[in-house]
Amino acid sequence: MSRSAHPAGPRYADVHTEGHYSPPPADLNTLDEKVWSRTVGRDEDGVVTVAGLPVTRLAEEFGTPAYFLDEADFRARCRAWAEAFGKDADVFYAGKAFLSRAVVHWLKEEGLNLDVCSGGELATALDAGMPPERIALHGNNKSVHEIERAVSAGVGRIVLDSFQEMVRVAHIAQSLGRVQPVQIRVTVGVEAHTHEFIATAHEDQKFGIALADGQAAEAVRRALRLDGIELVGIHSHIGSQIFDMAGFEVSARRVVELLAAVRDEHGVELPEIDLGGGLGIAYTPEDDPREPHEIAKSLTAIVTRECESAGLRTPRISVEPGRAIVGPTAFTLYEVGTIKPLEGLRTYVSVDGGMSDNIRTALYDAEYSVALVSRRSDAEPMLSRVVGKHCESGDIVVRDAFLPADLAPGDLIAVPATGAYCRSMASNYNHALRPPVVAVKDGGARVIVRRETEEDLLRLDVG
Repeated sequence: MSRSAHPAGPRYADVHTEGHYSPPPADLNTLDEKVWSRTVGRDEDGVVTVAGLPVTRLAEEFGTPAYFLDEADFRARCRAWAEAFGKDADVFYAGKAFLSRAVVHWLKEEGLNLDVCSGGELATALDAGMPPERIALHGNNKSVHEIERAVSAGVGRIVLDSFQEMVRVAHIAQSLGRVQPVQIRVTVGVEAHTHEFIATAHEDQKFGIALADGQAAEAVRRALRLDGIELVGIHSHIGSQIFDMAGFEVSARRVVELLAAVRDEHGVELPEIDLGGGLGIAYTPEDDPREPHEIAKSLTAIVTRECESAGLRTPRISVEPGRAIVGPTAFTLYEVGTIKPLEGLRTYVSVDGGMSDNIRTALYDAEYSVALVSRRSDAEPMLSRVVGKHCESGDIVVRDAFLPADLAPGDLIAVPATGAYCRSMASNYNHALRPPVVAVKDGGARVIVRRETEEDLLRLDVG
């Protein structure tokens, strides 16, 4: 079995060959509701709309490439997660998926907490007014400055990733006259059925403290003895873009076994268990993600059953959806520049963006959908590869997809499900200017992260 499985999870258990692609859909004009945000549709002229706004008008006003984020859909997904887990659990939005001050405001208003993993994410959260007690700080190598700022602000928890960090956080908290609530991130030896670079719970990787050889148990012993920190729970994260709940069941069982060992050795029942995030979304019509209420029911049942078996009180559960909330709520809009047919192979469709605004295809072999959105077409399907404008052969946005054979320069095409990680991982490769993020809602649109300018680029170049 290859360890380079696709990040979409079990459906891609083996590495696909170069020629793998799904057959063309019956109608290229159909927009699959699984991969597009909830307010997307086509108007009577065949132009795709979002929140009632035609993409042709959006392109004129905001330019391309650009990310368009459906605010109503984002908020609805926040509410769905909060309602699914209820008042006896905590939902932390994983800010690494996409974070901005507007997003922080939405999270605050919808009652979600926020997980951050860098000083910049923490600064954004605090600047936008997220109550610090609703913030958790992650990261495998938090700097002294990041820890000092988090403790000083009063964040609700810091997730400890190493023995050194445990001592560092305890010392900083003591020097500031604080007692900092912490969790210990444990690697439970469960390798999520996903791409090796985002499968994070097997021992041979940089995150967490392994259960193997008693390391996690030793971490608990030390944490309980240290002044300046209060150990409130155990954290586990098994990977990303996961559809199968089996990995969570094994992970929860092993974490509960650790909780039972802590009780038996120290007489302490830790009150929290964080199962992380990583739940998958639909990038293509073949993907079949689970709804929040299904996930909540399954995870709660798993933890409750394991705790009852171990004679433990059921701890408060936390989860960290990021991609599962923001991923489906946005699409990237491009303008077609050149079209290059390769006889017997495929047609290369070049757009005005590329790997600088979506690195995931090059990095993970991620699969995406794509559609002609500026008009309707009844032309025959054309096997296409959507590529960017960068000086790099791996600059691929959509590896294999079907677009209408009458596609022409100047047409607008859109790639759905780009709300997570695309803007967060965007770069200035070839001195590209990172696209804006435009929030759309109820027939209105506003920039929440503006497009970079050449002045921005040159301002950092001090000569």
